[in-house]
Amino acid sequence: MSIAVFAYASFQVPVWCGAVNRDGRTYCRNNAYGVLMGCRNRQHRWQKLKMIVLRSKVGDVSRAVFPTAKEKFNAFLAVAGLLSAIAAVIVPVFTGD
Repeated sequence: MSIAVFAYASFQVPVWCGAVNRDGRTYCRNNAYGVLMGCRNRQHRWQKLKMIVLRSKVGDVSRAVFPTAKEKFNAFLAVAGLLSAIAAVIVPVFTGD
């Protein structure tokens, strides 16, 4: 179930795109699905994934991936789901259950 929460929050939750526009100062406000995905523009999808991997500027990454409180909550939901899934696998290994 935790993996499903992580996958839904990362790739299916309806959010704004948040990729940097050509002027370099504003962010795309088109609809997108998932915190990690961009809008219908192919360049925006690659731009968001590239920003997360390369992390040239932390402020740009946080503004692009989490432009509003809704996206911040969805990102928290994704991280919590991933941590829950990891804990569900690791705890039984160490406790012997």
